[in-house]
Order: sequence, then structure tokens, then C-alpha cells
Amino acid sequence: MRASQVVMFVAVCGAASAGYIAPGYSGYSGYSGGLGGYNAGYSGGYGGYDGGNHGDYYAYPKYAFDYSVNDPHTGDHKTQWESRDGDVVKGAYSLAEPDGTTRIVEYTADKHNGFNAVVKRIGQAHHPQVYGGHYDGAGYYGYH
Repeated sequence: MRASQVVMFVAVCGAASAGYIAPGYSGYSGYSGGLGGYNAGYSGGYGGYDGGNHGDYYAYPKYAFDYSVNDPHTGDHKTQWESRDGDVVKGAYSLAEPDGTTRIVEYTADKHNGFNAVVKRIGQAHHPQVYGGHYDGAGYYGYH
């Protein structure tokens, strides 16, 4: 369950950073001017406030980050990196699964191909064997 939440979170982040999900809701024009909005035509007041009608600002999206966790006490081992240059996002993450395998997810996102992820599993899964247990049909806790 946790693994699917992580994959969904990365998918949403990739879609948002690729521009498929808008950062804010802009469909309601009542607050920032528009036709007869709350701030329409207000140009006086403090510091020459123009009613929120600022010019469009576009900052070229470019970033890169990475991090890792290696905790031998809890067994939490994971890494992630991601970079964005314009509308292209590339990244990968890995984590140690409880069964002893390592999951590696490599992903890309752009406006032509959408979000694409490749999931790999490294290692052999190990499941513990249970020996000498006595089952009397009373359930897990042995209540009678």
C-alpha cells in the first residue's frame, strides 16, 4: 500500500512540474479584476496599488535535487534525485523493500510524452519460514 502511495505521489509531482496540473485555480475572475470584479479599476491607495493587475511573469523552470537516507537501525534505505529543465523532468528513486529486494523507479515527464516510469526490482525476495507453531483453531492470539 505504501509503495503505491509513493508511486502516485511521484506521478502527481511529475505531472505538476511538467505543467499538466496548474499550480493554482485561475478560473474565477472575481477577485483580480475581470469584468466588475472586487478590485476592478482601483488604482489609488497605498503605494500606487493597481488592483492586482500585474504583468505576466514567467520564470524559466530549472532545478535539481537529490537526497538519501541510510538508517541501519530501522532498515530505512532510500535515495532520490530529480532534475527539471524547462518542461522536461527526469528523476529516479530507490528503496529497500521489506522482503530484501530493492525497488528502483526511473521516470521522465514532458509535454509530448507525458509521465513515464520504469520500475525495476533488484535481488531475491526472502520470506521467513515459521516452524513449530501449534494451531489450535482459536485464532491468532489463542483465545478460547
